[in-house]
Amino acid sequence: MQHLQHAYAWWPTLAVLIVATITDLRSRRIPNWLVFPFLLAGLVVSTFVGGWHGLGESLGGMLLGGLIYGLLAMMGGMGMGDVKLCAAIGAWIWWQQLVMALVLIAVVGGVMAIAWAIFGGFLGEMFSGAGDLVFGWKERGMHAPEELKLSNPKARKMPYAPAIAIGTLISFFSH
Repeated sequence: MQHLQHAYAWWPTLAVLIVATITDLRSRRIPNWLVFPFLLAGLVVSTFVGGWHGLGESLGGMLLGGLIYGLLAMMGGMGMGDVKLCAAIGAWIWWQQLVMALVLIAVVGGVMAIAWAIFGGFLGEMFSGAGDLVFGWKERGMHAPEELKLSNPKARKMPYAPAIAIGTLISFFSH
């Protein structure tokens, strides 16, 4: 059943990821007019393809994507457009594939961040901030330092839709 779902999920996911990547690169935003219809269509198509089981798998993917990225957004390191995009992708590719996609997205995002820091001349600053984020959580709790939060106008902000797109697309080939 999941193989059949992937046949339906491939093209709409690719189309949305292209538009999301372009808009994120241009404006650092992923628009709701793109994400919400995509999410709803994922639930509908999954129900059509897999019945109640498909709907359950789709809801599981949506909740997993929203929860994981929602936690990152609450810590200040992820935008809500990224959260909604991952939830919508989960509705299309279901939770099992989303787990693989999330791992791949993290790897791609890490490589992109390092390349961005090297070419931007702030690699040392990035590693210092990452070290504080990882090892300083006991002192500050689960909240990121102010200088690393997206809400800080001085924070360096990397569009993450390209990493989401690449990781998700690679996940289609991992099956």
